[in-house]
Amino acid sequence: MSLESRPQSLNAAQLAAAQHGEGPLLIIAGAGTGKTRTLVHRVAHLVGTGVRPHRILLLTFTRRAAQEMLERAERMVGGATGRVHGGTFHATAHRLLRAYGEAAGIAKDFTILDQGDAIDLMGIARARLGFGQRASRFPKKETLHHVYSRHINTDIPVDDVLRDEFPQFADDAPEVRRVFADYIARKEERNLVDYDDLLLFWAGMLEGSAELATRIAGLYDHVLVDEYQDTNLLQARILRGMCRTHRNITVVGDDAQSIYAFRGANVRNILDFPKQFTGATIVTLETNYRSTQPILDVTNTVISRARERYTKNLRTERLGGDLPVLVTARDEHDQTRWVVDRVLELHEAGTPLREIAVLFRAGYMSADLEIELTNRKIPFEKWGGLKFLEAAHVKDVLAFLRLVENPRDEVSWYRVLLLLPGIGEATARSAVERIAAASWDPRTLAECTPPARARGAHESLVKLLDALQQSGTGPASQPVTAEIALVRKLYDDILRERYDNIEPRLADLDQLEVIAGNFPSRAAFLSELALEPPSGTQDLAGPDDREDDALILSTAHSAKGREWDAVFIVWAVDGWFPSSRALRDDDEAEEERRLMYVAMTRARHQLAVIHPLNTYGSRWGSEYTIDQLSRFIDGGVRERMRRVAAAAAEAPVPEARLTAPAGPPIDLRALLRGRFGAGSA
Repeated sequence: MSLESRPQSLNAAQLAAAQHGEGPLLIIAGAGTGKTRTLVHRVAHLVGTGVRPHRILLLTFTRRAAQEMLERAERMVGGATGRVHGGTFHATAHRLLRAYGEAAGIAKDFTILDQGDAIDLMGIARARLGFGQRASRFPKKETLHHVYSRHINTDIPVDDVLRDEFPQFADDAPEVRRVFADYIARKEERNLVDYDDLLLFWAGMLEGSAELATRIAGLYDHVLVDEYQDTNLLQARILRGMCRTHRNITVVGDDAQSIYAFRGANVRNILDFPKQFTGATIVTLETNYRSTQPILDVTNTVISRARERYTKNLRTERLGGDLPVLVTARDEHDQTRWVVDRVLELHEAGTPLREIAVLFRAGYMSADLEIELTNRKIPFEKWGGLKFLEAAHVKDVLAFLRLVENPRDEVSWYRVLLLLPGIGEATARSAVERIAAASWDPRTLAECTPPARARGAHESLVKLLDALQQSGTGPASQPVTAEIALVRKLYDDILRERYDNIEPRLADLDQLEVIAGNFPSRAAFLSELALEPPSGTQDLAGPDDREDDALILSTAHSAKGREWDAVFIVWAVDGWFPSSRALRDDDEAEEERRLMYVAMTRARHQLAVIHPLNTYGSRWGSEYTIDQLSRFIDGGVRERMRRVAAAAAEAPVPEARLTAPAGPPIDLRALLRGRFGAGSA
């Protein structure tokens, strides 16, 4: 069925894109402009006008996206589209490699390594060459795999990846390449193929053999690609090879939403498409079906400052709408309180929690918010990164404090001891048994004899535990923030040994200190975090009748492709959003601008951007930094927003002082033992 019979379902620009004839087509689809609908109609149009379905290849970044598009197209034109070849780049590469790989030296019975297996194989290569026993540090297997994958997908030399991302290993480039050579040899010997090989071998078949290239490229008359702004250089090479004869390529994307450079995506692919495919037709979708015009006015202004872009001005046919709000908060605590209060107001007015999202630049920026939501029993889900209280390094630091608070905490003893270099399960078990035999006296640790490699760390741990014990007693007891600072004098070095990419983890621990400043004592701090152990997002907020209704907390990256009735963007502060690391490079700063644009364009009806004026070392401390509003919210953007000041928090209500009751003491443990007939512990 031709699409001409249903033009009323598309606007003029969408219809022009869907009905495009031969030759390269670039569809610039602004946020919320119906790109999926347009691509679905293009598939249906091609089938409806005589293109054989099996001669169409639809490439997406998720299998679900391909299935959804093909199912929608099938409902329009019948079962014919079921024969369209659709899937991810990697799945398509796998299918082609099974069919044609033997002609290029790849045996048909190859096995695919998933990422975990690939990392482990990289570790075997690292160990075989002796780099695991070096006196000086050498990249861990996870870091080596990241560098290898980035090199393969972006064609950036290994030396440059190390210099830019892991400068501490820049001098190790020759040794790193030796590990990579061994890793590649092991894959070949065992007939293994990793995810990166799938794309690399697909490109190799198209570029290394004229006969193979003709056979593979000749399978399809039309190639369609979704989210083209997220492709990397290797994928762009593949697409050029697949369209070498017919040049019938349709790509859909938005340069303003290119935010995955850290995964290898290259915004130049979409910006340079007209140069790579000369004579390309460009269709721009500007009618937005998601947001109100006041929201679009703000987001249009934000992206108009981009250094290089396809010009588009999103507009909507919807009437009315509130101005987006720019909120100035005194500090993080006021920012959190304002957001939570507004969330509750929206929910009480009828907006489901799942239609409200709080977005941030990086996962650790939601720490204070997660604690407050947990305290107020508001269910939430977190997208992107680990939940703050589940991060291993945060749990490590808390284990030190729990040991001092309760020396009988066997789990924390094991956790802390196993952090020390040179101490394994057997040594830790022996030490815990000895401490237990001494009535859990922490001083017993000093009497234990550690392995030679662990002696320095063991001595430091003994001194740390003694200092923590002293800090929490007497009239001059130190605040919890000071105790965490003591722990970090030992733990930060352990962190650096365990991880290569430590900056986000150090930021988490900085945030833990800030949160601890909200509590009057170590006991209160630990108790608050332990009351609702974070085994899941619903557990964090406690049982709730609305288990399917939860507030969304998300990094801006994880929010891409989603939309909500109301969106709150927190930490709109230079150095936070945009990230301080990105400000050292113009291209990275431009990507941060696009990331802010993506976050803001997720909102349908209401948008609030919040920036705290001050960042305090602790809530009760006097040291703070004065934060600057994000450079992306400039004067022109602010003119299109309503300014609001978050009210100062009310003074905390003093805790009631409890007096011990008169009469004989109660043995609660005995009551519990009596219930099950248990004897004394």
